[in-house]
Amino acid sequence: MSLESLRLPCSVLLLAGGRGQRMGGEDKGLLEWRGQPLIAHLHQLVRPLTDDLIISCNRNHARYAPYADQLVSDDSQDFPGPLAGIRAGLFAARHEHLLILPCDVPQIDARLLADLRAIAQGNPQVPVMVRHGEFWEPLLCIIPTALKDQVEQAWSAGERSPRKILLQLGAVGLECPNGDPRLANLNTPELLHPPAGMSE
Repeated sequence: MSLESLRLPCSVLLLAGGRGQRMGGEDKGLLEWRGQPLIAHLHQLVRPLTDDLIISCNRNHARYAPYADQLVSDDSQDFPGPLAGIRAGLFAARHEHLLILPCDVPQIDARLLADLRAIAQGNPQVPVMVRHGEFWEPLLCIIPTALKDQVEQAWSAGERSPRKILLQLGAVGLECPNGDPRLANLNTPELLHPPAGMSE
């Protein structure tokens, strides 16, 4: 089944709005991996899936703009975490589902996204999250945009954990193997550029 044949129109949100603390404060989405910025790898993967590609970023807007149909930013200047970007994406999204990916998982592949979308097709009213073992990946998910008000209510009540909110909203899991290399999070300089002799 091709990605395009799936009957689940999605907006796509790429999260690139973090502080980049583990990268020495650098804007992680713009760091190079295998000759291209991280954001470019994700853009190439998701561009065929949507006519509504949203990037959540809080700086370097001009550099991100070529990769997106829309840019959104946090409504706070203190980098309040990924849930702020998810909230902005849910309200900006033009489709009934929002596929969310962080910018530092460039080894995600089309098969995983197809599997996520297939589960969302069968569970259209609840979020779908990647899960491996007992560990949920709340930043690799699909959220029905109809849930945006409930996400906003949880935020207003002080909740900042995407995982807790999505589970409260009845999230179902896409099971992936433990150690699935597609889920590798390249969020430190050592992971982004391994020392010579170590495999990427």
